[in-house]
Amino acid sequence: MINHHEKQNHFGSLNNQLMVQDKNLTDIDAIVGQTPFYVYDSSIVQQRITTLVEQLPKRINLHYAIKANPYLPLVHFIKPLVKGFDVASKKEMLLALESGMPANHISFAGPGKSDGDLTAAILTGVILHAESLNEIKRAIAIGKSVNRKPNIAIRVNPAFELKASGMKMAGGAKPFGVDEEVVLSALPSLDYENMTFKGFHIYAGSQNLDANAIIDMHNQTFELALKLVDATPVPISHINLGGGFGVPYFAKEKALNIDPIANNLHKLCNNSDKLAGIDLIVELGRYLVAEAGLYVCKVVDKKVSRDKTYLVCDGGLHHHLANSGNFGQVIRKNYPLAIGNKLVDTAESPMEKVDIVGPLCTPLDIIGQAVELPKADVGDYIVVFQSGAYGASASPKDFLSQPHLSEILF
Repeated sequence: MINHHEKQNHFGSLNNQLMVQDKNLTDIDAIVGQTPFYVYDSSIVQQRITTLVEQLPKRINLHYAIKANPYLPLVHFIKPLVKGFDVASKKEMLLALESGMPANHISFAGPGKSDGDLTAAILTGVILHAESLNEIKRAIAIGKSVNRKPNIAIRVNPAFELKASGMKMAGGAKPFGVDEEVVLSALPSLDYENMTFKGFHIYAGSQNLDANAIIDMHNQTFELALKLVDATPVPISHINLGGGFGVPYFAKEKALNIDPIANNLHKLCNNSDKLAGIDLIVELGRYLVAEAGLYVCKVVDKKVSRDKTYLVCDGGLHHHLANSGNFGQVIRKNYPLAIGNKLVDTAESPMEKVDIVGPLCTPLDIIGQAVELPKADVGDYIVVFQSGAYGASASPKDFLSQPHLSEILF
């Protein structure tokens, strides 16, 4: 039973048991050897990517943003399904290279890159997405010291923003990229002789479920891209159009309708002759992997406190920070939840309203609040859906020195 969310039809069921391919949670628990764990279904990832690639114009190259989920087996699985990886640290860069992705299909973004980061990217041939004009100067100086020309694209902070975005990354003053007006004035005088200038990265925001907002962003992104190409005195080969495609996490949110977005991208590509021969990239993370992941923990105690029923589990905030509400910094909402070994219809089973909490000695360790589920027992599996992105790697796993979790891909 899942409460007032989009139906979680990505996973099957058998005998009221949630299934990941041909395995139920008891099977996976035995394979992993413990709860809590994250489990990822490769078939869901593959279907999402192949379906999207079929919808997008052939000119669009799909890249996976490793920051969404850097689990090594998952990255290796995704590698042949996409055209490139986007990374945000030296460690992610090395992971991308280890997967076999060619260096010139890997782009390295993020402000505050160290000299060591820049040196590693230059020596391996990865494309640096420079976040400031000073970073370009630093990269060129390091390139001279190691006798290599750096591959550089400029991350542009556009004047527009992605409306209705869960996280705005552009428009106004931002620590990311170089303001578009500064880029346009600087392009004629950059030191092109001492770098291989690749192009631009235009990223306006993320976690958006409004197709019209994304269409508007793409229209403005293409318009800006044409201005940038006109202002660049050398040929370019690379424009990252950003991403922003969201997934529904909370009650009443609806899945993003890709059809109008894809149709608009077809029109934009067909009407942008000046961009012919340039690799156009859409960079996505959570949209590719979030729905393929489950966070699974086990009920270790059930108690009643002044008429409120609590399910106390062996996992929580330290493994899945986003689901818990980010240490109380946001208005907390429930992710879609279920008892993975009791997927019964409300008409078939007595229900109860429960709060689901973790083992930490803080009231912020919340898995679900006021959730209606079939009556739970100690030993039942609590499942948090939509957990394939920004889960394990984005959580404080060492908080209160609790045991670490496991991850597994099927």
